[in-house]
Amino acid sequence: MELVLLAPLVVLVVGFVLFAGRLGHAAADVRHAAATAARAASLTDTPAAATAIAQHHVKANLADGGPTCTAPAVTVDADVAPGGRVAVSVVCPVPLGDLAPIGLPGTKTLQA
Repeated sequence: MELVLLAPLVVLVVGFVLFAGRLGHAAADVRHAAATAARAASLTDTPAAATAIAQHHVKANLADGGPTCTAPAVTVDADVAPGGRVAVSVVCPVPLGDLAPIGLPGTKTLQA
């Protein structure tokens, strides 16, 4: 009798743990995509080339088994002169149904 009462609770806890793990992994994937894009953009000669290469690297990294990012927004702040600084920010809306074991409505916006 006690097992009948505890089984739904155990399933709910396991589902929450899976959701939290997938959410953490998706956030790490977005951070990795931004870091890889910034690294690649820093090797270019012009801000326009830095933006193009950063967008390419973000899309390639997120398409490589990461979260289903519906429309990644990539912003590049590039000073490509020697000693300059390149910063890439990525905003990625991810459907919650892709992260949870059951189909949840809505999206979670991940930023890096």
